[in-house]
Amino acid sequence: MENNCCCTHKTKKRDSDEYKKLINRLSRIEGQIRGIKGMVEKDAYCTDILIQVAAVNAALNSFNKELLANHIRTCVANDIREGKDETIDELVNTLQKLMK
Repeated sequence: MENNCCCTHKTKKRDSDEYKKLINRLSRIEGQIRGIKGMVEKDAYCTDILIQVAAVNAALNSFNKELLANHIRTCVANDIREGKDETIDELVNTLQKLMK
């Protein structure tokens, strides 16, 4: 039986649309990180770098929100329908880690 949950010991087959959206977001974030590195290498002013870091943090939060929403709609909903109530505890633990 295939397990579609997305924790470290599990995998999830994503549809092509979800995959593309997530990869595109990560590619943009990667570009932002490279931009920040370039700013440091070029001795950019501290506040300019800090503003770009804040933008990356916002982009990562946005990525997390989308991934979490997809996870709840697919993995969590499917597991609950199948009677796997332990998935609720897993979700609660994940949310607690995200909110630190």
